Amino acid sequence: MKILLVGSGGREHALGLGLHADPECTELHVAPGNPGIAAFAQCHPLDITDNESIVNLAQKLDVDLVVIGPEIPLVNGVADLLRAAGISVFGPSKAAAQLEGSKNFAKEVMADAGVPTARSFTCTTQEEIEKALDAFNAPYVVKDDGLAAGKGVVVTRNRDEALAHALNCKRVVIEEYLDGPEVSLFGISDGKTIIPMQPAQDFKRAFDNDSGPNTGGMGAYSPLPWAPSDIIEDTYTKVLAPMIAEMAARGTPFVGLLYAGLALTNHGTRVIEFNARFGDPETQVLIPLLKTPLASLLYKAATRNLEGVTLQWRDESAVTVVLAADGYPASPKTGGTINGIPAIESVSIFHAGTEQKDNELVSAGGRVLTVTGTGIDLTEARDRAYRAISQISLAGSFYRSDIALNASVAEKGN
Repeated sequence: MKILLVGSGGREHALGLGLHADPECTELHVAPGNPGIAAFAQCHPLDITDNESIVNLAQKLDVDLVVIGPEIPLVNGVADLLRAAGISVFGPSKAAAQLEGSKNFAKEVMADAGVPTARSFTCTTQEEIEKALDAFNAPYVVKDDGLAAGKGVVVTRNRDEALAHALNCKRVVIEEYLDGPEVSLFGISDGKTIIPMQPAQDFKRAFDNDSGPNTGGMGAYSPLPWAPSDIIEDTYTKVLAPMIAEMAARGTPFVGLLYAGLALTNHGTRVIEFNARFGDPETQVLIPLLKTPLASLLYKAATRNLEGVTLQWRDESAVTVVLAADGYPASPKTGGTINGIPAIESVSIFHAGTEQKDNELVSAGGRVLTVTGTGIDLTEARDRAYRAISQISLAGSFYRSDIALNASVAEKGN
């Protein structure tokens, strides 16, 4: 099977390794890719916002499957064009990708599907915004209705900050704050069947103890020893299956990866948000733990053939820690030289924002590398990840020291 993977981040590096490891994958092409992916796949320079270039490359390479990593090409509708050209695609149509592209649309679908979520108001004027903020009180949850590269959500007790963010959005969703631990749970769907993956937890704030600004994610771990034993079944029944059924009933079946961001509240599970693709950095812990061959799995989803498929997982834990550039997330500095990347058993180092320049590896984004350790438990996985990331040198870079710390302590206590 010849596969084209679209994207260039840590998520795509992890997906690429998973696809490449499947014996059914005979050729792996990645566009545009990065220096880490280039070690095992053929990279092709390409603008992922240019639908025509993606379709032309897929046709030129005569691939059997296209896997779309980032959200922008999905929301731009590239999956529709690829399917029209007779190419199998893992990734939703433009209409279905609106579950990520519009927070308001996702709320409407959840309402029709009976999926539990936070009460909310969608606002376009300052008057509507002020009324919504007054309705919920602090902490305020303010979400840009459109795509915002992981930086469209503000959660704050400061009303002025909440108002300022809301006024910067063309359309904004303001909702009640959901108290309780957050969990990411992905489902792989062929449009009629959806198979849940095991849950992961990511860390959105930039600094230790969940302080600092929201980011695209500073680390993640899986599995979750503290989570309810029925979390997968419960999420499938109350969230994933109803959403897939509702999207199909609307004539816009969802084929691809449905990412459910959940809050485990005192009143039960509530959906915080949906994404229409693999999440970053959760993918960097889930793919190393997945035993089921990835290329075959995604091809079955793309060709509407998932019925009867079950997922197999390694009996291990994984922890990933993000190395971020100086100034991230507001104004990351790029171009710094990266040295000291180690080779350690049971550690994978995924390139997220890197490029090769004058025979040197340099930073090219806010999140530069994600370092994943695997082990028999979270403590061993953490130790391996932190031992590896501590050896990497990039001026001004930083990482959180508490990824999966509380969970590993709790796991030991049990």
